[in-house]
Amino acid sequence: MNSSIAPPVGGTRSLLQSLVPSLVPSERRVVQACIDEPDRVASMSVAELASRAGVSPATVVRACQRLGFEGYQQLKELLIRDAAVADETGSPAQHRHPVERVFERAIAGIQGALGALDLEAFDGAAREIRESSRLLIVGNGASLAAAQSIGLHFLTSGKVCENPVDIISQHVAAKLLKPGDVCLAVSDSGMNNFTLRSAQLAAEAGATVVAITSYAKSELAEIARFPLVAGADFHRWNDETVTGNIVQMLLLSALHSAALGDAPGAMAARAEVYDEVLTMVTRPDEV
Repeated sequence: MNSSIAPPVGGTRSLLQSLVPSLVPSERRVVQACIDEPDRVASMSVAELASRAGVSPATVVRACQRLGFEGYQQLKELLIRDAAVADETGSPAQHRHPVERVFERAIAGIQGALGALDLEAFDGAAREIRESSRLLIVGNGASLAAAQSIGLHFLTSGKVCENPVDIISQHVAAKLLKPGDVCLAVSDSGMNNFTLRSAQLAAEAGATVVAITSYAKSELAEIARFPLVAGADFHRWNDETVTGNIVQMLLLSALHSAALGDAPGAMAARAEVYDEVLTMVTRPDEV
């Protein structure tokens, strides 16, 4: 964890979830206990958590330090802080309609989703995209829809970008990038081999790689100059419900807004696009 950035209120579990895959098994058991039972762990001593996780007290302290905390006490304070906020807001009612339960869980997940996001990296990524000569957006698998959607938003704001669906086209386009260009790579796991290859080719060509991923220690995050990490904790509520990666799409939307919201010509481009779309959805005599 960046020592200058603390997770926002409600974001501690999301931060832990984004980092836990990078730990050794014994340390992972410690952190997983914090993820699974944050309220209970917040009241435990080092020895109690060690017993709960089946490790030594030294492993508890080492796990906290590996994550970037000063020690177990700092992690406890963050868990206590988040628990207090959760108590104030209340938990979702259990006897609601299934639609209401899904939306309530989504809202709860979104509220803590930014725990691992480095806001300075986000600002840097937005600046690079705004000033880029060429923008390539790549995503595959479950991340393809988000990548395609945000590509359309950039186009409608006047930012000419490439957003190929074909994997070979993605790799060729990435290889042809140059310094001053940006490759925006979208991969929830950060481990999709096709997306990783595009990001690696872009980096080797001297382009700036911006990554949208859920895991801070993923291969994609390591390649990227600006790794934007958010949403790992959001997966945990999604047990039987099929949904898109809502946090991923929200983060991409925020990046688009930060990069082009006040850019010269963006408003004019959106107005022209609106006029064109209007002709598609209305009869000629209504335009």
